[in-house]
Amino acid sequence: MMETAIEIRDLVTHYGDREILRDVSFSIPRGRTTVILGGSGCGKSTLLKHLIGLLRPTKGAILINGMDITVMKEEELNGVRKRMGVLFQGAALLNSMTLADNVALPIREHTRLEESTIQIMVRMKLDLVGLSGFEDFYPSQLSGGMKKRAGIARAMALDPEFLFLDEPSAGLDPVTAAGLDELILKLRNVFKMTIVAVTHELSSLYTIADHVVMLDRGQVIFKGSLEGLRASDDPRIRGFLNRRPEAESYSPEDYFRFIAGD
Repeated sequence: MMETAIEIRDLVTHYGDREILRDVSFSIPRGRTTVILGGSGCGKSTLLKHLIGLLRPTKGAILINGMDITVMKEEELNGVRKRMGVLFQGAALLNSMTLADNVALPIREHTRLEESTIQIMVRMKLDLVGLSGFEDFYPSQLSGGMKKRAGIARAMALDPEFLFLDEPSAGLDPVTAAGLDELILKLRNVFKMTIVAVTHELSSLYTIADHVVMLDRGQVIFKGSLEGLRASDDPRIRGFLNRRPEAESYSPEDYFRFIAGD
């Protein structure tokens, strides 16, 4: 039985009158990589914002190490966030800063370490992601894949317990994306951290996933192992994995039958 690191219970979210997430419930195992999967507009990024405390749900609970972050005050929530590292979809590097300063930013913000120690930590993090020697480069001088690696280095700056990745392979060529997937595997294996990756990229899914949660129209339609996902006969899952357009992947009768749980 795997230990649970994060538990999501009956999460509901609205943007105005529109329901984005509907009764979302699942657990994220500790020390594994959980991939949150689904097509564009299914609610993946909204769910990620909930997990890192950037967005509060309409109702429901998110328990991280047993503590419900949806009811925390901002100061308490900031304490939880210090145990999180986040790679945003566009890497979100500050263009006016060098890579070294980007990675050093959270260390300077949240610790009182000597500058010499901070510089050592920065070099270690950049070396970890394969960017040793690029300390004085600016984001504008980097390729897309290098920016993602730099974003991961910054996310790892405070040695987080949880690493959240929003579409890590988006916009990258296949070879660069494969290299990033290998880096994610390395981080999981070396640091034994809990990683949550939001993606719609099947190649990344097959490489990095230990556990899978799939969303469709704001609902969880699968949670379990990669093998279980591949074996599913849900037409929505089959259509996604086989890259078939929705209209061809299942009939209206099939869709409503699976929504009803028949």
